[in-house]
Amino acid sequence: MHLELRHLRSLRAIHEQGGLARAAEVLHLTQSALSHQIKALEEQAGVELFLRKTKPLRLSAAGMRLLRTAQQVLPLIDAAEAEFRAVELGRAGRLHVAMECHHCFDWLLPVLDQFRRAWPEVDLDIRSSLALKALPALERGQVDLVISSDPETLPGISFQPLFDYAPTLVVPAGHPLVAKGHAEPADLAGETLITYPMERARLDVFSQFLDPAGVEPAHHRQVEQTAVALMLIASGRGVAVMPDWVLRAQAANPELALLALGPRGMLRRLYAGVRSDDLGQPYMAHVLRLARTEPLRMLRAGPSI
Repeated sequence: MHLELRHLRSLRAIHEQGGLARAAEVLHLTQSALSHQIKALEEQAGVELFLRKTKPLRLSAAGMRLLRTAQQVLPLIDAAEAEFRAVELGRAGRLHVAMECHHCFDWLLPVLDQFRRAWPEVDLDIRSSLALKALPALERGQVDLVISSDPETLPGISFQPLFDYAPTLVVPAGHPLVAKGHAEPADLAGETLITYPMERARLDVFSQFLDPAGVEPAHHRQVEQTAVALMLIASGRGVAVMPDWVLRAQAANPELALLALGPRGMLRRLYAGVRSDDLGQPYMAHVLRLARTEPLRMLRAGPSI
């Protein structure tokens, strides 16, 4: 027996409409075509699906069994078709985000909160870069967007610039470097450097500041939370380098001082790594636009550092 979705839809329509004429109208078929379709199905099955001598037309026991199958299967098929239409129109899809910057939660969560309200049909999730290698995961299709300050040349991957930020040194208010006004790499040689638990190569303070100068801090301590790091710094137990968007609320903190890295400061750029094939998705264009504007709004709202 060769059973097709059109057979199930026809059977359901006849049952719901109470006869061939109204069912044919709903299915946009002629009554003759619908009758021929049902007759051909009965010949394939070797059983009658309708009790034709009854008015209105009623299903036989075999017809009722097939109707139950139609009532189970067709809603799933209809839902799948609706989902595929939404994907085709760019209303639905998947956006799983991974970050190579531990502190990006500060600005990314407001971005994704706006995004989820605008695109409720998009499957949204955040994946920790501590649990997976973000860029290989992007290449494999495990995630769809990676936040990184270290773009790489990878086939099929496009790095879209988001915004610039200034890595800034945070020290206790009474630290000797405060009088100097900025920090040189050698100034951190005797310090306990507090960082997030990330690969050394992904930390600006090492990759862009200390390593090029061949300088090692006296001690290196890792902490998960920004609030904990700031508490340790305020109590004189270390120093840290954080992006300016993290520190915007600390500019008026009397227990902390914020210093530039180098006499002219340091400027870095944050990127969104995306598969090139996904750039045409409307929801991807929207989240990139939000990611470029929300951090700037946050910085303007807070005190300048």
